[in-house]
Amino acid sequence: MTSRAEQLQKLGQSVWFDFIRRGHLRSGEFARLVANDGVVGVTSNPTIFQQAIAGSGDYDDAITRGATAGLSGPELFEALAVEDIQMACDLLAPVAQRTRGLDGRVSIEVSPRLARDTAGTIEEARRLHRRVARANVMVKVPATAEGLAAIAELTAEGLSINVTLIFSLARYEQVMEAYLSGLERWASGGGDLSLVRSVASFFVSRVDSKVDAAIDATLASRAGGAAREELAALKGRAAVANARLAYARFREVFAGPRFTALAKRGAHLQRPLWASTSTKNPAYPDTLYVDELIGADTVNTMPLATLQAFNDHGALESRIGKDVDSARALFRRLPELGVPLDALIAQLEGEGVDAFRRSYDALLETLETRRATLAGKAAS
Repeated sequence: MTSRAEQLQKLGQSVWFDFIRRGHLRSGEFARLVANDGVVGVTSNPTIFQQAIAGSGDYDDAITRGATAGLSGPELFEALAVEDIQMACDLLAPVAQRTRGLDGRVSIEVSPRLARDTAGTIEEARRLHRRVARANVMVKVPATAEGLAAIAELTAEGLSINVTLIFSLARYEQVMEAYLSGLERWASGGGDLSLVRSVASFFVSRVDSKVDAAIDATLASRAGGAAREELAALKGRAAVANARLAYARFREVFAGPRFTALAKRGAHLQRPLWASTSTKNPAYPDTLYVDELIGADTVNTMPLATLQAFNDHGALESRIGKDVDSARALFRRLPELGVPLDALIAQLEGEGVDAFRRSYDALLETLETRRATLAGKAAS
């Protein structure tokens, strides 16, 4: 029987797995998800790798080999990550071939320590791309102010980029501009536009977590009345509204004359990718950020629990283009009720960069601890 996630493809949405671990790749479990559960891509980030390495012994042999070769810290992590990404790329190569490069994609992220370093990001992205050496790899670059210039430059060099850590609509405008300008430069140098793929990763659940907290704080300081009831009813709606407005703008920009001219030369859409789609508030439906964000030319990245929940009871209906006027009204009304929506969402970028940097630092500490433990066992 065809899974719900597989059926999403008929609605124009691809499911990428928001998880990677060596044992999962080697055991056949990942291949089963691809064969039976609708998974057609993989994303990774420092948090995912930190959990994978800290939570299993899957990497012990590779850590020992790397340490013996003199690797430590970031070099050791990169060696481990590249091996996993290469394995995932090879497992998804048939999907990439079948979809002509649309899916079968595997993403590896530049170091979070480079989020404010344009030149460093460009250099590392080039190196990671060369080192993975797979046609279906994507390099993840954060959509910070410094990252935007790197995104444009790397696209202009023909690399496929997963633009990550997008929260605000204002930043998304700049991301689309970076992609289009990069394509134009690549084309002007004789590059083959059909070789370049990109996604724009909008983080979803963190928006509700941030806005809901602000709503609660406002409610705590406000007396009863109709406005209070209205504000309470708006909890859990900002994230989907933000994504709907982003999708509407995506449709406008990529239907415009600038991209149309590029498409005639083989360019592909930069698909919106919904990231952080597991529900953080247990009061909300566990498939909320899948059900409400289904639409053509999009990607949804799901961790295992969300994928399983959607395949069990998710809704198969294209909803992302619905209620756009209501989304606009929400963005107008929340500030009127004392919740500075745009300012709150803008804060999430810095918080996201900091969270990934902390995960990266914790990952390096985990590697050092594991390396020392394994060395001690080998010596005893």
